[in-house]
Amino acid sequence: MSSTVLITGANRGIGLALARHYKQEGWWVCGICRNTSSELDEVADRVIEGIDVTRAEGIARLVEAVRGQRLDLLINNAGLLCDESLGALDFDSIREQMEINAYAPLRVSEALLDNLGAGSKIANITSRMGSIADNDSGGRYGYRASKAALNAFGKSLAMDLKPRGIAVAQLHPGFVQTRMVNFGGLISPEEAAAGIAERIAALTLETTGGFWHSNGEPLPW
Repeated sequence: MSSTVLITGANRGIGLALARHYKQEGWWVCGICRNTSSELDEVADRVIEGIDVTRAEGIARLVEAVRGQRLDLLINNAGLLCDESLGALDFDSIREQMEINAYAPLRVSEALLDNLGAGSKIANITSRMGSIADNDSGGRYGYRASKAALNAFGKSLAMDLKPRGIAVAQLHPGFVQTRMVNFGGLISPEEAAAGIAERIAALTLETTGGFWHSNGEPLPW
């Protein structure tokens, strides 16, 4: 029986590349998104669209849609990047990034606990920009703060879920050529997905809670 992966934000970019990667590896792929794409429809075994992971009703719909489905891997990938600078801070933008980048992965992970069991894994797609120690350029207040919060949530999830046999990782994909950065990245979504999958495969209960670059480099908190 094939393993099952559920990926949020799977309709494009890194999420879509992850869906393709796991499908090629023989996994059963479930893609979650607000609006599907023809590319996702072609690759996923199941697409659940119309899911807003920032809202209680969206989470409730997701829970009902996958009720009774064992998940070997949950990838919290949906994200939002906006730009704020000191003197022109947009707190609505900061709040939205917190909702999507930090609160939503925690909401989804808690809501799907009944679908996860011993041997399951959770991968939170975070960012190096969530590292406080690595911040030497400032700016990006909402994105940095939301990813730092996600890292903290992921670490706590790792500690709380370790006794259940569920491992958790915070993974920075790299500077990836996606719409989020106007396709100006250094690596392709396919390269990022391959690296992320390697880190997930290597994840164990002994290493649970770590923060890594997709190339395997441990990152500072």
